[in-house]
Amino acid sequence: MEDRFGHRISYLRISITDRCNERCRYCLPEERQEWLPREGILSYEEILRVLRIGAGMGIRKVRITGGEPLTRRNVLALIRSVAAVPGVEDIGISTNGTLLADVPAEESGDGITMARRLVEAGVRTVNISLDTLDQAAYAAITNRDFHARALAGIEAACVAGFESVKLNCVLMKGRTECEVSDLVEFAHAHGCLLRFIELMPVSTTEVLTADNFLSCGTVQQILAAHYGPMIPCPEVRTNGPASYWRIPDRNQLVGFIGAMTNLHFCESCNKLRLTADGKLRPCLGSHMETDLITPLRAGASDDEITRLIADTVDRKPKEHDFRTTYLPGRRMIAIGG
Repeated sequence: MEDRFGHRISYLRISITDRCNERCRYCLPEERQEWLPREGILSYEEILRVLRIGAGMGIRKVRITGGEPLTRRNVLALIRSVAAVPGVEDIGISTNGTLLADVPAEESGDGITMARRLVEAGVRTVNISLDTLDQAAYAAITNRDFHARALAGIEAACVAGFESVKLNCVLMKGRTECEVSDLVEFAHAHGCLLRFIELMPVSTTEVLTADNFLSCGTVQQILAAHYGPMIPCPEVRTNGPASYWRIPDRNQLVGFIGAMTNLHFCESCNKLRLTADGKLRPCLGSHMETDLITPLRAGASDDEITRLIADTVDRKPKEHDFRTTYLPGRRMIAIGG
């Protein structure tokens, strides 16, 4: 698939739940949350049908997201089915890590961790949120005291056999600066790829302000002061928008996802997002979405679903609109992180 701006669409991010066991202040602030009812989210069968059609149109990479995807029952069965879809070549998952060291309830007989079970099911890469190494700061950011569980999850992931373990740190002015080098050292010690992510204006205007926005450029300056000038590595490309820099005298890459400051952020965009409630979104930074759950449940044919997907791709904007006053109408947790 190709949109009108020449983006080749081969990547589908699938949110399988809006629920999460944490309440990160930039994603789901601590307040009463009305979760989607069971009948309001796509069934696994519906997800797989959309994916099979999408794979026939050129989708090759899938990332399972939430909410926290590991809170949905029988997620391993879904992933095994995703891996069996013809055309799907790469499966990843994004998680807060707090459940990776657990033994899945549905497969608890042999004591194998969720992290290892994910690898066995076909997941090749895992992205784990890690905004801080400090227990008190972790509790303040997530509104939960799961710091030890998150670190245990990272440890479990590192020995599970994933091809890549990425640690994603959302930048927050006044919180992140003092930990930048500590996070780099932690990632290096564990063999993980650390990525710093700028806050984006998704969900609420209280979060993204001049007082708490920290740019990737500022973090690069902090790293340069600590390690020496960072070495840009434009030849390193992954499936996402991150740019990578190498720490001098060390074979360690650090990634930067600068949605707010990188003027070329959207140039290589190759993805669509399927929300838990069955909406197909061509862009994170856009109100635009196509309802798939209604036609799926009304008996639409594969050809009709194909046309809806193709129309969504055709309407994909050239770039996001984050640098204006625009805000999407959904919280991040309802889109899929």
